[in-house]
Amino acid sequence: QVQLVESGGGLVQAGGSLRLSCAASGRTFTDYTMGWFRQAPGKEREFVAAINWSGSRTYYADSVKGRFTISRSNAKTTVYLQMNSLKPEDTAVYFCATALGWIRITLPNSYDYWGQGTQVTVSS
Repeated sequence: QVQLVESGGGLVQAGGSLRLSCAASGRTFTDYTMGWFRQAPGKEREFVAAINWSGSRTYYADSVKGRFTISRSNAKTTVYLQMNSLKPEDTAVYFCATALGWIRITLPNSYDYWGQGTQVTVSS
């Protein structure tokens, strides 16, 4: 079992920044690829970013590339999502999740454990 707890969401104006954190506990953190997804009301959950177990590989959705940065601290068993130049269309509940390996990392079904989510609201 892995427990994931997200934090850092909130209300921010367009152009602003937020940093999300996801603290993991349970099984060995370095076993996992970590991903961030988001889900807006009435929409499907969509991939945002992923990072491999060592932090040497990252991958981003086109919609956030150049604005968001994913990172991890294996010592703190925490993954981060730094979000800059936020836009109203970034408004969603953001979830972190774990996956074994680096296969189909943009698909929710590739991830086995999920956090409860944190709300990000960007006002125009």
